[in-house]
Amino acid sequence: MAPGGGEPPFPAVDKCDASRLGPQSTVAADLEGTLLWSRSAFPYYALVAFETGGAPRLALLLLLAPLAAALSRLASPAAGVRVLVFAATAGARVADVESAARAVLPRFYAADVHPAAWRVFAACGGRRLVLTATPRVMAEPFARGHLGADGVAGTELATWRGRATGWVDARRGVLVGERKAEALTEMVGGDGEMPDVGLGDGRSDYAFMGVCKEAYLVPRTPVDAVRADKLPKRIVFHDGRLVQRPTPLVALLTLLWLPVGLLLSLVRVAAGMLLPMRWLHVAFHALGVRVVVRGTPPPPPRPGGRTMTGVLFVCCHRTLLDAIFLSVALGRPVAAVTYSLSRLSEFLSPIRTVRLTRDRAADAATIRGALSEGDLALCPEGTTCREPFLLRFSALFAELTDDIVPVAMECRMSMFHGTTARGWKGMDPFFFFMNPSPVYTVTFLDKLPAALTCGGGKSSHEVANHVQRLIASTLSYECTGFTRKDKYRELADSDGLVPVNAEKKRVAW
Repeated sequence: MAPGGGEPPFPAVDKCDASRLGPQSTVAADLEGTLLWSRSAFPYYALVAFETGGAPRLALLLLLAPLAAALSRLASPAAGVRVLVFAATAGARVADVESAARAVLPRFYAADVHPAAWRVFAACGGRRLVLTATPRVMAEPFARGHLGADGVAGTELATWRGRATGWVDARRGVLVGERKAEALTEMVGGDGEMPDVGLGDGRSDYAFMGVCKEAYLVPRTPVDAVRADKLPKRIVFHDGRLVQRPTPLVALLTLLWLPVGLLLSLVRVAAGMLLPMRWLHVAFHALGVRVVVRGTPPPPPRPGGRTMTGVLFVCCHRTLLDAIFLSVALGRPVAAVTYSLSRLSEFLSPIRTVRLTRDRAADAATIRGALSEGDLALCPEGTTCREPFLLRFSALFAELTDDIVPVAMECRMSMFHGTTARGWKGMDPFFFFMNPSPVYTVTFLDKLPAALTCGGGKSSHEVANHVQRLIASTLSYECTGFTRKDKYRELADSDGLVPVNAEKKRVAW
């Protein structure tokens, strides 16, 4: 509404004819409430708070959130933003905030893009500018990487020795009202031409909208978010422990559940360590962990002469617990191939782990040796992926045996992700088991026919690609050519390598 309760000074975005906007058209848009449907930035501050300071910082943010809301209504929007910035970032390393913004926030931002605003924003092929009261360091990775923005202006954090002080930069302050117009003028240059289109959703945007050639307001009516595949860049990799968008209610429930979930996690892990594998299916069910088995599992290996030849279970990789739940589904322990599994996870594992080194010849010999002793589980993707995509399958497994059984693994978590690219991987199983009722679905596919193996004349790459397509088809996932390096470069700004120790180089799980 316009000041005084009259008609708004700008037409609704539905009135904008996007077909007349072309390659040279420029646009400036607000973020919260405009490009994003939700006007509340609390969930994004909550994600940063939890990733940089854990439960204590999230609790502080939740305690101060009512104060921030009251100040926004009674004093000014800038006052409320200052409270949220302080609670979410005070004392945090700026590098950690940047890391969370790059690896965690885009997935939640992408699920909230407003279709009407995006229709106009995407139609402008010229310079695209985004203005937001949210700290620039939080919003910029998503705006540039996933919305195709050419410039982002936001509230700047005050820092000291690489850490956020909790205050905002005194020179610019919080980017609301007239400060947005000033920031837009700086972005286009003193003598530059103002954007053709301005998009906003409320009074704090009127100032910058007024200097654009034409401007439109985005209504606050509920809408369905833009589909992920309609954005310039799809979310394939993301990090962070929280599964759900942390609204104030979800954040409160998460904090209340944490001590209960931790205790439950310890009990579940202890059951996995101490009970025989054939009992775990029933024990996990009693403890709230569902294991769904589909397909026909192959029988255990039988002695053949002086050795035993095992089956190679080729699994897609969802969490480091894949091989354990495969063993639960089979009712017997199956050894698993691992890359630099944490010492804690290795100690807690109820199955034997076989460490590889990424040295192709040495790894091939290790896998052959393990197969000669019995069944073996292997995840040729080399790292986990949370979204419905399969990474490229390494072809090494196809060269070592023709006894290949593809296995489609799928898991469902409601509160916490059981994987991480940036955190300590030793906590992965605990976070998985902290979920109230996690579900693991293990689907056994038919053993590969001899004609579709290397022994039948196929190349190892053909076999690997065929197995990838089989599993993807079973899960309704999409095959990709992405690798472990792609994931770690995007999420952790590294190639996934762990520093070399005195014995050998190992790679992150």
